Amino acid sequence: MSLYHGASLYNALMASNSLNPSVKPLAKTASAALATNAQAQVMDFSKVDIITEQLGPNVYMLSGSAGLDPSHEDAAGGRIGVLAGPDGVLMIDSQYAQLNDKVLAAIRRISNGPIRYLVNTHIHRDHTAGNAFFAKQGAVIFAREELREGMVRLSKAANAGTNPVADPAGFPVITYGMGEPVRIHMNNEVAHFIPIRAAHTGGDTNIKFEKANVLFIGDFYRNYGYPFIDINNGGSLKGMLEGLDATMKSADASTTLVPGHGTLIKRDDIVPYRDMIIAVQDKVLGMIAQGKTLQDVLAAKVTAAYDAKVAGGTGSSSDRFITAMYQELKGPAK
Repeated sequence: MSLYHGASLYNALMASNSLNPSVKPLAKTASAALATNAQAQVMDFSKVDIITEQLGPNVYMLSGSAGLDPSHEDAAGGRIGVLAGPDGVLMIDSQYAQLNDKVLAAIRRISNGPIRYLVNTHIHRDHTAGNAFFAKQGAVIFAREELREGMVRLSKAANAGTNPVADPAGFPVITYGMGEPVRIHMNNEVAHFIPIRAAHTGGDTNIKFEKANVLFIGDFYRNYGYPFIDINNGGSLKGMLEGLDATMKSADASTTLVPGHGTLIKRDDIVPYRDMIIAVQDKVLGMIAQGKTLQDVLAAKVTAAYDAKVAGGTGSSSDRFITAMYQELKGPAK
């Protein structure tokens, strides 16, 4: 089984308003390279189908077609969760805005009930760009306070008019911080919105359907490429490790875990993923102690022992992973 997914840094940069000074050089270089790549590899949204899979009583997963999204070859955009029944529909994430009508049609094949709630796992546009559309369908949007703050910042940027994540109609209206999960009782199910400390981004949430024993975990676990610590949107290595521990505590051996990209997993699949992060962290810490630069660490290929186990984009996603790790572990220049 492959271990890890790599979402595009381009998505992170596009879902950012201002750049943290410590990551500006990386972001500018990556943005230029990836913007050029994006122009050469524009996704044809007309070819994307939305595929539905039932994961438990009243619980469904919606995925875009594979092989069409340059940022996510395993499936176009981020996964959507749906809880449907006589009380209406609860959605997890909202996909790219260009797929709004297709996502709505897929939901309507499951249920004609009102779309009452939408919760976001994190801010990236492949998970939130459809928010405004589904708010207009009647959904009340939930998310972390940090996620809403990020959207508000985007709405003040020069390119806000062309960025669907910056549309105030799609901002969360009910927000929460760290602490006890938010609970929604509907369709003979209990949905837990579990806040995760800054991991993939600063506003991550896991969503567990208690009776179906299904846990949607967003993007801080990846089994396609290396981990993506989006420091520009508040993510952190420390938070990622804490989030993985918290996720394991939220699951049992039978729980189905649904990453935002990649394959479905079980709780024990997190163990080698976490062990890999810690082992690479130890190597990077050792090189920092020897006075090595970021370029030295990248050249050393510290993830080489894991590359054969990692599906998808090992070169670029490894460099992104190691760069974020190095910057956090080394800290700001003194």
